[in-house]
Amino acid sequence: MAIGSTTKRDFYETLGVKRAATDKEIKKAYRRLAREHHPDLNPGNKEAERRFKEISEAYHVLSNAELRKKYDQFGHRAFEPGSGAGSGFDGTDFTNFNVRDFEFGKGGGGFGDIFENLFGQRRESQTRTATRGQDLQYTMEISFEDAARGVTAPISITRSDPCPECAGYGQRPSSRRQTCPECGGSGQRQGGMGFFGLGQACTRCEGMGTITGEPCSRCHGRGVMPTTERISVKIPPGVDTGSKIRVAGKGEAGRNGAPAGDLYILTKVRPHPLYERKGDNLYIDVPTTVTEAALGASIEVQTLDGPVMMKIPPATQSGQTFRLSGKGMPHLKGEGRGDQFVQVKIVLPKNLDERSQQLLRDFERLNPYNPRMERP
Repeated sequence: MAIGSTTKRDFYETLGVKRAATDKEIKKAYRRLAREHHPDLNPGNKEAERRFKEISEAYHVLSNAELRKKYDQFGHRAFEPGSGAGSGFDGTDFTNFNVRDFEFGKGGGGFGDIFENLFGQRRESQTRTATRGQDLQYTMEISFEDAARGVTAPISITRSDPCPECAGYGQRPSSRRQTCPECGGSGQRQGGMGFFGLGQACTRCEGMGTITGEPCSRCHGRGVMPTTERISVKIPPGVDTGSKIRVAGKGEAGRNGAPAGDLYILTKVRPHPLYERKGDNLYIDVPTTVTEAALGASIEVQTLDGPVMMKIPPATQSGQTFRLSGKGMPHLKGEGRGDQFVQVKIVLPKNLDERSQQLLRDFERLNPYNPRMERP
């Protein structure tokens, strides 16, 4: 069914306005109804979608002076294909009218762009006037001990700073910003969006309404200058390989007065010859003698805080593990520390003399025991 079907509602009735309504009144009525029935605000509501098509179709005609004149004279018949009234739509069939057919994508100037403005979603180009600087990342290798205790270390980074000549605005200080000749200072592209009176951001001034004067001679209009800076970075206790420490404001410079980005220190912890780390717990092997393991003893164990004495009971087996509470790595997020787990490794002496070998044979004779017999 074409737009000229006699079963269609009167366009003025559809928008709820009188036939003598002004353009302003028609526009106001349409905006109110479009907001109420827009499909994006009524997902899955077929009736709302139908009403939105209907009011959009009506507004498309009544907002155009030439089409409205034809409609006032001939009614819907003015747009029937092949009518002598002259369609103005070239016989376009609006039976399957869909508002998304007008959404030409970003920069297309269709209904999608209009409703981004109508529902408070500013276009990207209108928010690029002040841009926060990009974040930077720096990989820092530290020792196992520094990861446990924390450390403050100097590093050199290359980043950008706002140009000291133009303060980051890209123009000579003596050169004033000028009203954009393209949009006349409105920040919107003239005549680009039709019936809402809402324009797309001007491409020349990016929605600011003004353009820079003469480019800064020092930064050549970029607004930023490369710089190498030496800073001190505080690494807290408990970091591990892959931990990130944020240094605020030490990323790339912002543009047009926006703040700088941040610097993220990515830590890489060198392995330790004694400890194996699992989370915040530490694991260490401690060699013991046969006599210490058999009779029990107090043995020295190395910890991050220095050597401590640990008791092992009689008949301690090789591979048996003991826990030293609170002797692991500090918790990076929160108080306290992990634990240290000590695994006993029984070590036999090498190059036993004849007397020592005989004593062991006597020991075996007095204590007959075959541990392999205990296996299932």
